[in-house]
Amino acid sequence: MFKTEKAAIAIHTNLGAIFISLELSRSTWLITSLSPGNGEKMSKHALKAGDVAGLFNLLSKLRDRCRARTGDAYPVVTIQEAGLDGFWIHRVLEKEGIESHVVDAASIATSRRQRRVKTDRIDGEALLRVLMAYKRGEPRVCSMARAPSPDEEDRRRIGRERKALTAERVSHINRIKGLLFSQGITNYEPMNKDRRQQLEVLQTGDGHALPTHMKAQIARELDRLELLLEQIRTVEDERDALIAAQTAEMNRLPASSSTRRSFCRANRSGSLPTSSIALGFRSWLMACAPISKASCLRVRRNF
Repeated sequence: MFKTEKAAIAIHTNLGAIFISLELSRSTWLITSLSPGNGEKMSKHALKAGDVAGLFNLLSKLRDRCRARTGDAYPVVTIQEAGLDGFWIHRVLEKEGIESHVVDAASIATSRRQRRVKTDRIDGEALLRVLMAYKRGEPRVCSMARAPSPDEEDRRRIGRERKALTAERVSHINRIKGLLFSQGITNYEPMNKDRRQQLEVLQTGDGHALPTHMKAQIARELDRLELLLEQIRTVEDERDALIAAQTAEMNRLPASSSTRRSFCRANRSGSLPTSSIALGFRSWLMACAPISKASCLRVRRNF
């Protein structure tokens, strides 16, 4: 038998940083790390959710161990999924000088041979592999989310709250109409101003007065609906005030600026993102700005 030499390794991986993945849940943070000089073995650590001090203490220990093994100091690079935790952890890490990335979990390729539950979280090892491929510059590995500033994130709250309130309004209207439909009544509109007066004179399909308890239930539904309508008006007033303030700021830009021309082209073509006016206009202003106050008001009416 001939002796065969061990096949040469085609690719050598030299880690230039301590790679960390964060799996965040309401009760536990699972940290997976891969450090230089550790034989490319991944380590897992668990922390109580919200324990920022414990997280930094763990990162400090990983740095010290890596320095003891290799004699060199390596930076820390972290990755986490975009989810319910928002971006506050990302901001805390960046404030301490740690390179942090937030990935869109839906953009990460998964095995088609395995059936995955839709709510299944990507494990820490997979996140680490994605992070390393991203840092190597491999194309189409994943899609990293751009973390908004606290002010941008707060401005988006107006549109999101209005969307939630509108959906709840539709739910109450449908519930009222469904209750009345079960009694043969199809011509009642809860959004009309005389909804209370119309409720008092409603008759069922067989000519009887509306049952007492059903009328009481619908009256309570109207109470909730009117509260929602008042809240929607309040949110829309805040939105309009924000648009007015930002419109005044935009109009101070020179009329010959490229941002005004780009806004004009977008407005004429109908591609203007109207929701961006109320949801963080400052960030969108980096690309375009209104040509006039009239154009902004035209967009506001369509929002």
